[in-house]
Amino acid sequence: MSEKIIPGLNQLLSDYMVFYQKLRNYHWNVQGPLFFGLHQVFEEQYLGSAEKVDEIAERVRSLGGKPASTLREYLEHARLTEDDGNPSANQMVERIVTDLSALTGNIRELVKEVDGDVATVNLLEGFADEQEKTAWMLKAFLQS
Repeated sequence: MSEKIIPGLNQLLSDYMVFYQKLRNYHWNVQGPLFFGLHQVFEEQYLGSAEKVDEIAERVRSLGGKPASTLREYLEHARLTEDDGNPSANQMVERIVTDLSALTGNIRELVKEVDGDVATVNLLEGFADEQEKTAWMLKAFLQS
């Protein structure tokens, strides 16, 4: 079963690394009247993403695999894409919501594949629950 789970976890790890860097980009480059609030939100999110990366990598190791660990590997395996544009503050939030939804969908797909590995399922479901709540909060922010 591990040989089936490890590639999926490495793909998810890669997605989170792309997401992490996007959040760092937004944290550094957000401007305008929403700066203070979003600067903090983006920091909280990138710190949370870094924790998830570590947990996924450690799960890969515990299953006997090697976690993706280079920029080349992340970009090769990730389904999320980098943001090299100059989005407005609201566009940043919209893109984060889109990525959170994609990550949650990717997790739900992976959970189906790893059925029977309770530890991996529990880890992933916790991530999905947290992301759904964050996406809801950010969508509410966009409605203001």
